Amino acid sequence: MKILAVDTATKSCSVAVVEKRSLLAEMTTVRKQTHSKHLMEMIERVMSLSGLALSELDGFAVTSGPGTFTGMRIGISSVKGFATALGKPVVGVSSLDALAMQASFFPYLICPFIDASRGEVYFSRYKFRNGHLKKETDEQVSPPEKAVFGPNEACLFIGDGALLYQKTILNKMGKSAFFASSFQNTIRASTVAYLSMDRFKNEDTDNVGIFVPNYIRRSDAELNLTVS
Repeated sequence: MKILAVDTATKSCSVAVVEKRSLLAEMTTVRKQTHSKHLMEMIERVMSLSGLALSELDGFAVTSGPGTFTGMRIGISSVKGFATALGKPVVGVSSLDALAMQASFFPYLICPFIDASRGEVYFSRYKFRNGHLKKETDEQVSPPEKAVFGPNEACLFIGDGALLYQKTILNKMGKSAFFASSFQNTIRASTVAYLSMDRFKNEDTDNVGIFVPNYIRRSDAELNLTVS
């Protein structure tokens, strides 16, 4: 199983090629420019480093959200274009799932936070049970002080939202709050690829024609229209 995975859900952009459980090539960058400026170049370079042609891939994986509206549309539309042209399947992976997977060493609650702007975060809570990632709550969006309200046990926070609102989290949870190492807060496309593998094997893929981002919250334009 050879998979090209793409993440554009946050400020970072990541592309990886994975064969079975082996990482063949990966590139991750954080730039102020929109992801459309460099995504295709990154895909070309990672494919070249992997030694594979696009036609040799078995499928594509991409973060489906939540995250930045523009970023998600860029990644998903690019992957849908490749999948349609090559007749290959697509699997969408939650960006919160990917962050939680990158903290799999933690034995208690894992709380990925993604900055949602407007003073809010996208979040969920996870635990690893018997070697498998289990989602403890639905994916939601709320102010960070409400997102941390509730856990009465040790919790690891991970993601750009955890960095942004670290003081708020500490004020609410004190010594019960732990934070991932800095390099773990960026979603890696290889993690997205690994999370997609079982769904590819089970032929539980997404319908390319109707596959859309999981926004959770309405766009700023829609919110502003409602207010006006």
